Amino acid sequence: MPVKRMDNVGIVVENLDAAIEFFTELGLILEGRMPIEGEWAGRVTGVRDQRVEIAMMRTPDGHGRLELSCFHAPAIAADHRAAPVNSLGYLRIMFAVEDIDQTLARLSKLGASVVDQVVNYEDTYRLCYIRGVEEILIGLAQELVPRRPGDT
Repeated sequence: MPVKRMDNVGIVVENLDAAIEFFTELGLILEGRMPIEGEWAGRVTGVRDQRVEIAMMRTPDGHGRLELSCFHAPAIAADHRAAPVNSLGYLRIMFAVEDIDQTLARLSKLGASVVDQVVNYEDTYRLCYIRGVEEILIGLAQELVPRRPGDT
């Protein structure tokens, strides 16, 4: 049987409130926030005695979800946030946006910065990578309206 859907992508953050604010400004909707702990949770993740608070956020179309996790225990094992895009493992999350310039203006107020440049890919997409809240690598894509013959 094939996979039914991709349920969510998880990101561990240090400041859950700041991450929620950032992804809300991007356009995601907070579905819920709750603490997770107990023996059952450690059996799922392999991290025993964990105490974590999660926030589940969804895209406006309802098809994508982002799970933000803030671990209170045990201590964070590794920090991959500064890794470049060609590193093994987590790469980035790509979001489709209506207007990349407006999105960048809103997110820059929360500390986001473009990694290099916003580029036009074959008049089909405007694309860029940003470092967002806690230096998380995020891709933004704005689909461009294709020109038809005769358009001016």
